[in-house]
Amino acid sequence: MPPAGWMQWIRPDYHGAPFITFGARHLASMGVLAFFGWMMLRFKGADAAVRRRVRYALAALLVVNELAWHAWAAYFVGWTADKMLPLHLCSALVWVGAYGLISLDATIYEFMYFMGIAGPLQAVLTPDAGQYGLPHFRAVQTLVSHGTLIVAALYLTHVEGMRPTWASVRRVIIGTFLYMVFVTIANLIIGANFMWTLGKPTVVSLLDVLGPWPWYLIPVILLGVVNVLLLYLPFWWMDRRRAAAVVTRGPANP
Repeated sequence: MPPAGWMQWIRPDYHGAPFITFGARHLASMGVLAFFGWMMLRFKGADAAVRRRVRYALAALLVVNELAWHAWAAYFVGWTADKMLPLHLCSALVWVGAYGLISLDATIYEFMYFMGIAGPLQAVLTPDAGQYGLPHFRAVQTLVSHGTLIVAALYLTHVEGMRPTWASVRRVIIGTFLYMVFVTIANLIIGANFMWTLGKPTVVSLLDVLGPWPWYLIPVILLGVVNVLLLYLPFWWMDRRRAAAVVTRGPANP
């Protein structure tokens, strides 16, 4: 017999409507995330103490939301390494991103900006919520996790004034590829499928149109490179315009 009342939105034996991608509840959730991001970006120009408190709050949201998922899994379905280790790229970014929000580490920021926008955006658009429809905890937790990663990356860029460089592009591409190799080896050892390197997810995703395994990994890597270049494009354009303006004005007077 299915659980009644609010417990149906927490327990794993969920019998309600499944997650409907781009359904009314999904669109409403994305609207809430967009509004949350807009509110966070309004802190540009605030004093350092206020910005620090906002960064700490975002870091706490990432960590508490992730710990809630681990606690839910441990209590209801059992915590297993092949499902719960933080080896998916977005799961790893939750932890390093929380540290990056607190420390303002430039190298971590580079990965947060390039990998913490494109990847989580795909997850917000096509969440891996399984059979859990909104507002089930698992669906909400998935959207909050990935949405907050996007907001955190944009916050550090827009509010804190951090930015990637051309050298960042090379570091992130090489670093992410090496991480993908490491995760694939870990998958083979523990029988997991983190980062979907050994098979596609069961939900609808971009991988469905990229061919069978393992061939879809090639366009995935290429799309990752393209995403990084596209995300760097605004900064390349700003630098180009700034350099052109300097040439037009001429060197400053000594």
